[in-house]
Amino acid sequence: MAERLNFWSTLTDPLIRQNPVTLQILGICSALAVTTTLATALTMSVSLTVVLTMAAGLVSMIRRHIPDTIRLIVQIVIVASLVIVIDQILQAYFAEISRALSVYVGLITTNCLVLGQTEAYARHHAPLPAMVDAFGNGLGYSFVLIVIGSLRELFGKGELFGAQILPLAESGGWFTPLSLMLLAPSAFFLLGLLVWTIRSFKPEQAEAREHTPPLYVEPAE
Repeated sequence: MAERLNFWSTLTDPLIRQNPVTLQILGICSALAVTTTLATALTMSVSLTVVLTMAAGLVSMIRRHIPDTIRLIVQIVIVASLVIVIDQILQAYFAEISRALSVYVGLITTNCLVLGQTEAYARHHAPLPAMVDAFGNGLGYSFVLIVIGSLRELFGKGELFGAQILPLAESGGWFTPLSLMLLAPSAFFLLGLLVWTIRSFKPEQAEAREHTPPLYVEPAE
């Protein structure tokens, strides 16, 4: 039972308490670039989660046979091979979304979240715990992308998954799309607000102050 609870904690902690994006600030480039629509955010989330989970399992299985001098090269080759497979599947079956994601699927290879998990966790643990941890971090990453993608598409276009949700003013409704939401700065501010919200409810996630200002002492009269 203790092992099950441990696996459950490993799987669920990255959602909020140990979220790799909001706490460790990893993988934010894709959070800013591919969240203009919920469909692209979801596709990117699934792609990275699959690559991360499979890469962690493969690295863990051969961890005792990888020389330390070339371990990063081996990990990058494994991740890059999985990314190529995912990219080819997207091009074959989801061509429109693949074009929308552009080069960002290929950049999963250099995503610091993927390399961080393979280097820091998968290389030191058995395949099953490594894959559970990787899958949990993938879910945490997906949670952030889906939240930001939903907000950007909803307020930038009034749509979700291409379906009209908010009635547009040009069609007799009340909503005027906020074009700023479709630009990268909006994703940056939304991500900052999400980090602030989580750390407001979980103050233990806030970094310690690097400098404490001196106390103000009123001058003697």
